[in-house]
Amino acid sequence: MTPHNASDDSRGSDDSRGSGDSRWSDLDRPPLNAAALRRALVREGSLYSAVDVVQRTGSTNSDLVAAVAAGKAGEGAVLVAEEQTAGKGRLDRRWTAPARSGLFFSVYLRPAEVPVARWGWLPLLTGVAVATGLSRAAGVDTALKWPNDLLVTVAGEERKAGGILAERAGADGVVVGVGINVTLRAEELPVPQAGSLALAEAVSTDRDPLLRAVLRALEDWYGRWRGAGGDPAVSGLQETYAAGCATLGRTVRAELPGERSIVGEAVAVDGDGRLVIATEAGVQEPVGAGDIVHLRPA
Repeated sequence: MTPHNASDDSRGSDDSRGSGDSRWSDLDRPPLNAAALRRALVREGSLYSAVDVVQRTGSTNSDLVAAVAAGKAGEGAVLVAEEQTAGKGRLDRRWTAPARSGLFFSVYLRPAEVPVARWGWLPLLTGVAVATGLSRAAGVDTALKWPNDLLVTVAGEERKAGGILAERAGADGVVVGVGINVTLRAEELPVPQAGSLALAEAVSTDRDPLLRAVLRALEDWYGRWRGAGGDPAVSGLQETYAAGCATLGRTVRAELPGERSIVGEAVAVDGDGRLVIATEAGVQEPVGAGDIVHLRPA
């Protein structure tokens, strides 16, 4: 698979060692080893069909969606960027970070056995996989903010260290993109509410084993979910997501399309992956899309 927008350097990380480019002078941020990642992940019977690493691009999601449209990517194609210049988050937000300071990657999935109505679970499934992989490989406690944020604790405060964005790709697939701040330093944070694995005192910030752990967890959870026909209860996904979701049990404000908002307690994630909010009026309202704000206790 060749992404359409590998920007001004598509050599991949195998060739980046020893580069004279000043962007690669930070010795605390070594490049990913693309060949080793392929050896570990692309094998007989694996979900993963290709692992490509590019030095710099606009958005791995956009590139992979375009590759799918051009017939240049099959299910399990993984595209990783050492640096993104136009990384995308929900609600058209931008995700930027210094080169090699995080994990920025996208995966193409084609869950043919799963009804399209259940595809909304894919970003939540990815969140569970990311949290599982990072817990194992980084030794850091993570939590999930509905629907797609990864939270870590920095100096006793909850901070966002990652995000997930799912986009349709072709008629029968989805590209799931993940961005995780790994070695971002305090002075590099884009906003005070951001965090990173390093700031959360992770036992390891070596991106190669972190990426392998996350992708293996994604393969595991995707296989369980797909094998259950996308049923979140039978696959165990609904229960596991709820157990790791920092939003449940909190008072939240849901900012909804159409400039509407509701306030109440987040009490459940339903079978469709929606957040159920119990309002003061005694109504339980499911929210399928919107921005969720965790409110501090009065």
